[in-house]
Amino acid sequence: MTRPAQRARDAEPFHAMAVAQRAAELEATGHHVVQLCLGEPDFGAPPAVRRAMREAMDGRPLPYTPALGLPALRQAIAGFYRDRHGVEIDPARIAITSGASSALLLATAATIDPGDEVILADPSYPCNRELVTSFGGRVVAVPTTAATRYQLDAAIVGRAWTARTKAVMVATPSNPTGTSIPFAQLAAICRLARARDAWRIVDEIYLELSDPASDGAHAHTVLEIDPEAIVVSSFSKYFGMTGWRLGWAVLPETLVPALERLAMNYFLSASNPAQQAALACFAPETLALCERRRAELAVRRQLVLDGLARIGLPVPVGPDGAFYVYLDVSGTGLDAWDFCEQALDRAHVALTPGRDFGPATAHTHVRLSYAASRDELREGIARLGALLADARPGGRNA
Repeated sequence: MTRPAQRARDAEPFHAMAVAQRAAELEATGHHVVQLCLGEPDFGAPPAVRRAMREAMDGRPLPYTPALGLPALRQAIAGFYRDRHGVEIDPARIAITSGASSALLLATAATIDPGDEVILADPSYPCNRELVTSFGGRVVAVPTTAATRYQLDAAIVGRAWTARTKAVMVATPSNPTGTSIPFAQLAAICRLARARDAWRIVDEIYLELSDPASDGAHAHTVLEIDPEAIVVSSFSKYFGMTGWRLGWAVLPETLVPALERLAMNYFLSASNPAQQAALACFAPETLALCERRRAELAVRRQLVLDGLARIGLPVPVGPDGAFYVYLDVSGTGLDAWDFCEQALDRAHVALTPGRDFGPATAHTHVRLSYAASRDELREGIARLGALLADARPGGRNA
């Protein structure tokens, strides 16, 4: 009897998507569900990008682009790194991909052989573990704690290192915690891995949603201190283009030909009209709008942190980027999965259980995305507060 390949049978579901599907089913029956489970900004694509897409879809031919993307878009991204971060990047080192997920897939495929070990943090983005495993690699998921902001540091990486370590994969800011690795510590991790001839794969998808420095400067890219790191980024988060499925990778020059061959075979190319429209992301009006949106997310974050504190749900480490808080529900007496089920079924609030992000916090923590509107965030916290009040001694459901 035929059956799916072993890698397909072994792959874990992405529970955030399953929760979103269940939430959609509830909404289809007439319930208002407060959607705080997905990392999807409610802003949508900037107006200039939408206009550019309409122009691109005017009936003109839309052939395949080069496998690594439109030259004009690669040039625009290089200019963004130069103007915002002071880093000069040859556009030939930039690959445009079908979302950052495809960039992560290509980076993993280009660097990991069967038996190679990849060090990453627990908790961390779940799809990275599946990508490493799919190519025969071994995931070394190192438990982290609030003491290191749920991030790796050089000492943790050094202790996890073996003769088979091929890469270190980090995300800063991180999904699910919204926390960044202190830049000096990120530099130390890169120095260690580079000295031991291992790849550094750095997810900077949320970099532009980081808090600015005290002097107002933008957050630092790892490329400032490690030009040979593999950097993955996206149009989804800062630019609000999740469904457009467009991302990019900055590659070491030596890796470009290999990744180009893989891109040709896996995807041919990213969407032509989406790439054309994305050129408008780098117009001054768009960047100014995205900065206002980043400031709005900071307001929403504080609203959420204050609200969670008020209803007795602690956040062990406050985020400094992205749009997530990683809250500890162990004090409720519920497993994180049960907490999320009750939140959805009884309060109609969709959250993501910690089991998505690794075993270290699977049963104790829950991710909340504050990418929703202020009104939705207030409503969600009020519903969670009522749910907790009912469950406490003397409550209606005690």
